[in-house]
Amino acid sequence: MHKPVTPGQRWAPLLAGLVLGAALQLRQAELWAAWAYAGLLAGGALAAVALRSVRSHGVAFVAAAAMAFALAGWRAAVFAADALPPDIEGRNLQVTGVVSSLPQAGELGVRFRFEVEAAREAGGGEVRIPPALSLAWGTGAWAAGSGPFELQRAAGDVRAGERWRFAVRLRAPHGNLNPDGFDYELWLWEQGLQATGYVRSGPNDPPPQRLGATWNAPIAQARQQVREAIVARIADRQAAGIVAALVVGDQNAIDRADWDVFRATGVAHLMSISGLHVTMFAWLAAALVGAGWRRSARLCLAVPAPQAAVVGGVALATAYALFSGWGVPAQRTLLMLASIAWLRLSGRRWPWPVSWLFACAVVVTADPWSLLQAGFWLSFVAVGVLFATDAGAAPVGWVQRGTRLLREQAVVTVALAPLTLLLFGQVSVVGLAANLAAIPWVTLVVTPLAMAGVAWPPVWDLASLAVQGLTWMLQALAAMPWAVWVAPTPPLWAAATGLAGGLLLAMRLPWPVRSLGVPLLLPVLLWQLPRPAPGEFDLLAADIGQGNAVLVRTATHALLYDTGPRLSPDSDAGQRVLVPLLRSIGERLDRVVVSHRDSDHTGGAASVLAAQPSAALEGSLESSHPLRAIRGMQACLAGRRWSWDGVDFEYLHPTAADVAAATRPNAVSCVLRISNARRSVLLTGDIEQPQEAALLARGTLAPVDVLLVPHHGSKTSSSEAFLDAVRPHWALVQAGWRNRFGHPAPVVVERYAARQVQLVDSPHCGAAGWSSADPDHVRCEREVSRRYWHHLLPPPDP
Repeated sequence: MHKPVTPGQRWAPLLAGLVLGAALQLRQAELWAAWAYAGLLAGGALAAVALRSVRSHGVAFVAAAAMAFALAGWRAAVFAADALPPDIEGRNLQVTGVVSSLPQAGELGVRFRFEVEAAREAGGGEVRIPPALSLAWGTGAWAAGSGPFELQRAAGDVRAGERWRFAVRLRAPHGNLNPDGFDYELWLWEQGLQATGYVRSGPNDPPPQRLGATWNAPIAQARQQVREAIVARIADRQAAGIVAALVVGDQNAIDRADWDVFRATGVAHLMSISGLHVTMFAWLAAALVGAGWRRSARLCLAVPAPQAAVVGGVALATAYALFSGWGVPAQRTLLMLASIAWLRLSGRRWPWPVSWLFACAVVVTADPWSLLQAGFWLSFVAVGVLFATDAGAAPVGWVQRGTRLLREQAVVTVALAPLTLLLFGQVSVVGLAANLAAIPWVTLVVTPLAMAGVAWPPVWDLASLAVQGLTWMLQALAAMPWAVWVAPTPPLWAAATGLAGGLLLAMRLPWPVRSLGVPLLLPVLLWQLPRPAPGEFDLLAADIGQGNAVLVRTATHALLYDTGPRLSPDSDAGQRVLVPLLRSIGERLDRVVVSHRDSDHTGGAASVLAAQPSAALEGSLESSHPLRAIRGMQACLAGRRWSWDGVDFEYLHPTAADVAAATRPNAVSCVLRISNARRSVLLTGDIEQPQEAALLARGTLAPVDVLLVPHHGSKTSSSEAFLDAVRPHWALVQAGWRNRFGHPAPVVVERYAARQVQLVDSPHCGAAGWSSADPDHVRCEREVSRRYWHHLLPPPDP
């Protein structure tokens, strides 16, 4: 006799189809036309209606998957239709609109979201641009990223809700694309932004005009006023930043060093308006609404107190999320809460897996791209783990409640460790202890005090003291040598197997059964990225914008040649790209070579050296350079050579005489040749034609398979005689998209094309990988990881 299927179980195939269909659409490299998605959506809906009497789980699953795929694709196609036209990039425009976000101030200027009302070319007619822009207004170093370097006027006092007229230059969203790296273009897509740019405020530009205040962004205005009040009230800058982050969602107010501590202790999710904050706020609000509702018999007769508590909790949590910036994690959490609230109010008592799947489907249908966010997976997997390991009866008494809280935190920590490794490449060993103390302290003490300060500012003094005590404890935990376990990022199959193993260990099952989870954890614990065979080597030219950074690996050693640019006073390519990249592949460097002192080659060195304490430093830096105070440096003088695992390394430039006679840093760039018996690579830094001539005169040049194009393709380098001597098959150009130097120069591109050299530049390729074992191919991250939200660049010049 078959067990009857419950209504909730009938929904399960449809819900699963909605999630899977959206996930499949996110795998598309290019979008279809909007009408194609609309047709598929209509076809799926008609099929579902026509076959509703069949009651087939398979039909429901396929129809739901088709509709979810089509709906996500149609939304993406409609949004992409508003993209910035390529012929508008880099042109002088005049835009009028409203500052619609909380302005983010930095040492180099201010950045804000700008809702466009009108746009026209300077001295011309109207043009079509995206309705929302991310604009920066700052001094020359900030503004130089998208056009010629010009001295800019200092940024004005930009306030949310104000209408302005700016002279701007825009560009399509374009970020660095590296293996397992942050996808900036996806982040902008999620924020609804299809163009970035900077305010032109040089002496020859029309000055920015404040046209008046509006009520178009009242919440952002209120948030800006509260942030300013917090900064004015709390003298401790560290505490003020954390309080501002908790009250108005300004995560940029927290220093980078503090974020490092929070990540090392596993509490970073507490220092922003995360799902935990919104959930705890909803729970507290529901408790207060329910308690107040029960005091009125008339209200209870009209609406039962439990229902009023649920509605009130979700409503007040929505208000909190709106005031705190309406971030994507908060929106996702509110959809989860609203889904569960609807199930409860409608009287549905579905099994927990179906309820969990229902909330997941609601979130994914509303925001398909949330499937690509780490917070989505951490939130839903954590909730699923707690459901699956639920002890059943509610605890009675404080001791039982405390024991259950401790167990739940331990269960989530163990079960989510494989997923955390997949997403972040590290797991906080002290995270359990840190969260046990920080979660109740932040949610029940710090956050309520911070929020109460909005009504009565003196309360912020107490919030500051509470924050200082918390940060002292977290810094002590983070300082422990074993605080963080770093491991290579495992492949998806290994992370899924490890997650199943962690869940099995955490479930309430007999220990012989639970112990089966241990072998399932082994792929995550033992995973190592394959290395070159002895006698072979590979390289990865990281996508770091305008600068050089090349990782070279042999069977048991690794070298990093240059470390990319410094992006701002508190950000560099080492911290943003190279350190996460090295962590994701589990690489420990033996040497860091900084070819010369220019900041686009040394900018990330301090961050890399801090994360790689055993790496030796080599280069051509003068004795007074700050990096030499961090670590002793050995000079990269010509003739110095060594061998790793059957692979030879040799410096070809500079000589001692070159160093003594040099008047420019480029002239002493370290030139490194790497070779085995069959293949070779030449890394050249920023040498120019005089240095190329010197190498030719010394007779040290020979044909190579891969050439790091000198000086990013400047017209002062890559002389014809030099190219005829090295005759590369591949030429790698590390340069920023639309960089202000015009690298690579057209005349240089023509020289390589005339010799049938395959030129690979980082704006078109992203990170470029090459191996001596497969010398005829270069792996471009923008090709293998291509998704439709990525910037589709015009093909490089032939």
